[in-house]
Amino acid sequence: MLGVVTTEFERKIIKGLFTVPLKNIILVIVGLKGETHGYEILKELEKFTVGIWKPSHSNLYTLLNKMVEEGLLEPREEYRGKVRRVKYRLTDKGWEYLRTSNDLALRSLYTAISYHERLKKKIENMGRERKIDKETLKEYLELLKQIRDLLDDEIKAVESRLE
Repeated sequence: MLGVVTTEFERKIIKGLFTVPLKNIILVIVGLKGETHGYEILKELEKFTVGIWKPSHSNLYTLLNKMVEEGLLEPREEYRGKVRRVKYRLTDKGWEYLRTSNDLALRSLYTAISYHERLKKKIENMGRERKIDKETLKEYLELLKQIRDLLDDEIKAVESRLE
């Protein structure tokens, strides 16, 4: 759940969870920030993966360049003295890609949560649950409350669209 992940096994799992959808996560970060540079993206990715993993600089910039070639991101150079920094923002094509992928990701995420909750219950019934300290449980409870609030808002929005 939450808290510091310490084992190499857990680090590998987290890395695997985020390496496949990295392109979408980067688009979300850039979309939310409006315009950002690579270092900021790396810091946000590190937060997103609970501080456990982030791509190497070379992997990130290779992916950013590919996304520019695909027309999803638009780079803009700026200089601070002699230091060159490239900021990225979404293109119209990037916004469309992000909108579509976000809709699909949310549907998949809601389904995945259902599966994970069922799996958690099965693990608990088998007596194989992970022991969690109270501080981590408190963090988890806060996260669940935030998710509940988001889902309540989404339910209201969908209901109003159906009326």
